[in-house]
Amino acid sequence: MTEPQHIVVDGHPLAFEPGDSIAIAILRAAEAPAQGGTLCLAGDCGNCLVEVEGVAYVRSCQAQARPGLTVQRHPAVDMPALPSVSDPDVTRSPAAREIEVGRAEVDVVVIGGGASGKREKAAAEKAGRVVVLLDAAAGEEVVAIYAGPMVVARTPTGMLHVRAGEIVVATGAAELHPVCPGNRLDGLLTAGAAERLHRAGVDLGVTVAVGTAPAGVPCTAVAGRLVRFEGEGEGEGHGRVNVVVTADEAGTETTTPCDTVVLGLGRAPRDMLARMAGDAPVRAVGAAAKQHDLPPPPTDGVVCPCSGTTVEDLEGAWDRGFGELELLKRASLAGVGTCQGGACLPHIRSWIAARTESIPAPFTARPASRQITLAEASADTYIDAFRRTPLHDEHLALGGRLDRFGGWWRPWHYGDHVAEYWAVREAVSLGDVSTLGKLVVSGPDVVEFLERLYPCNVADIKVGRSRYALLLNERGHVMDDGMILRDGQTRFVLSFTSGGAANAEMWVRDWVDTWGLRVHVLDQTMSLAAINVTGPLARQLLQRAGLTDPPSFLGHIHAEVAGVPCHVMRLSFTGEAAFELHHPIDRSVELWRGLMVLGGDLGIRPHGLKALFGLRLEKGHVIVGMDSEMDSTPRRLGMDWAVRMEKPFFIGKPSLARTAPLPDHRRLRGFTMAGEAPTEGAPIWSNGEIVGHVTGSWASPVLGHAVLLGWLKRSPFPDRVEIHGREAIVAPTPFYDPEGHRARA
Repeated sequence: MTEPQHIVVDGHPLAFEPGDSIAIAILRAAEAPAQGGTLCLAGDCGNCLVEVEGVAYVRSCQAQARPGLTVQRHPAVDMPALPSVSDPDVTRSPAAREIEVGRAEVDVVVIGGGASGKREKAAAEKAGRVVVLLDAAAGEEVVAIYAGPMVVARTPTGMLHVRAGEIVVATGAAELHPVCPGNRLDGLLTAGAAERLHRAGVDLGVTVAVGTAPAGVPCTAVAGRLVRFEGEGEGEGHGRVNVVVTADEAGTETTTPCDTVVLGLGRAPRDMLARMAGDAPVRAVGAAAKQHDLPPPPTDGVVCPCSGTTVEDLEGAWDRGFGELELLKRASLAGVGTCQGGACLPHIRSWIAARTESIPAPFTARPASRQITLAEASADTYIDAFRRTPLHDEHLALGGRLDRFGGWWRPWHYGDHVAEYWAVREAVSLGDVSTLGKLVVSGPDVVEFLERLYPCNVADIKVGRSRYALLLNERGHVMDDGMILRDGQTRFVLSFTSGGAANAEMWVRDWVDTWGLRVHVLDQTMSLAAINVTGPLARQLLQRAGLTDPPSFLGHIHAEVAGVPCHVMRLSFTGEAAFELHHPIDRSVELWRGLMVLGGDLGIRPHGLKALFGLRLEKGHVIVGMDSEMDSTPRRLGMDWAVRMEKPFFIGKPSLARTAPLPDHRRLRGFTMAGEAPTEGAPIWSNGEIVGHVTGSWASPVLGHAVLLGWLKRSPFPDRVEIHGREAIVAPTPFYDPEGHRARA
């Protein structure tokens, strides 16, 4: 005789027999797997949920018992505690933590291994289609259907992602649970659950059946409609049933003592997966597609065992005006629990129908239909919150040291930022500016829209020309900046900073909707790459690449460069001649390599952000988000020249007009100082007090001293300050004229 095997439930060993699920093992020991209520042992409800090996919300009826398995019942009140893991590597090897993901593409996925599922599989295969059948009974539990469509299943070996042309839901029907007083007592079973337990040899004690009695299960049938359950220990938690009360048509009640009540109350389609797919090609077949009769509308008791929602709770939500199924669900929390209406939805629909004389359609189901772990949901998926440009690998191949900036991985330098700087100042250099925001706005009202949106004039921008512009919010604070390029009479291209692009797009779209203007918005940030060709030899390089007549400053044209179609924009952030080449992302590597080859004898080399930030500081260019603050106005930034207050209206104008007469004690200023550049963020001192901080600093190779931008936040504004114990002099920008003339220092 073999020794019995054990699982550990709430810290105590509990014997089980081969083939037992956790739920059956616990019931075999005359205990309840969870905290009361009807057990279906088919995965349709949340009444057997437990924590297994630290994973909560596991259906114990669908989890096999195995030696040493640790099981913890969920608390009677509130949710299970979140796990606390100090060092998972100590207790689990990498192999134990890894979840394998299988992937497949087929013509048809059939979900359910019953008779209807097998018929569908056979018919599809006969038609020459590639079919996969997923059967929960074989451990292939479908947890979600997503657009694509894609079916996600949990299997004994990991997760399975299947893309299919068609999905067939053949999941059968679920047994109805009772809703009446006492329906949270232990000892209540659906007919199917009773049959399973009887086959497993579990002693059910004195058993009575309400409704259709299960075949082969010793029980006494009780006639009449179900009224309530009564039990011992009911006031000390849920307790266990010992009496079922039924009533005949005249209302006469009959009380029947029992240890177990078996309930054959009817069925409802198990169609959650079919209600999850939206417009995907999904169809239900067999019992999952059948229109089953709804149960009588409940009048008392717990309707939703997952959330503890009672009939009284439904009435309260209804009286507050939540008379539509989706609203009633949210107001009462019925159907939002772990089974997503698997137990309660038929009763809720019946309850609403009794009040409206119209049966509401079932609500939309949400992935996942089963609680999966974060590890299962994210298995074999890596999401880098920082995006990569099409030239990412080119930067690495050139020795680029990449870092995160503005939501992207960008080259900080290629090993020698000073050499990169001199390539821009004296020869030609390439910079990857694919990260810039790129919006196309067009339509009959586009000029009116842009005039309202921007503080500068827009209508007078000629086709083929561009203008620098600030983007202000209603308070007159600078949100972003960029260029406005006129590409046609009713078509413009807008550019924004790398970090501000997403917010700028949202801002543009919101105002189009708010004003109701006829403007179309197309975001091309991710579909267009951009390369900045800059330096005194930039024009010569572009002419070698086939652009015989590059545009003049603030001009832009569409042309081929090195065989790649580009939108060529003549701009400058470096202080030297610069041309941005906007082009399709799939041609970016080709264009980059072509330019590098053509500029080989011109001293070409790429530059990273470190050199770029130094170049822009010498020119005194402001970086929004780095030099600016959340409440920086154009006046504070010294950029009043970019605002046309004579315009009838633009976003932020009322605020700027209101604050213009008021004193303002904040200014962004330029500074020069001898020696090394101070740390960015360093405090600025005057007369023993901190009066501001440094936003950007650079030891200028061409000037031989440090240049920086920083805030002064105390007036009167001093002419000389102290940074890092050294004197710094307030100086106008630009610090350096690219023609070789030094600005006053």
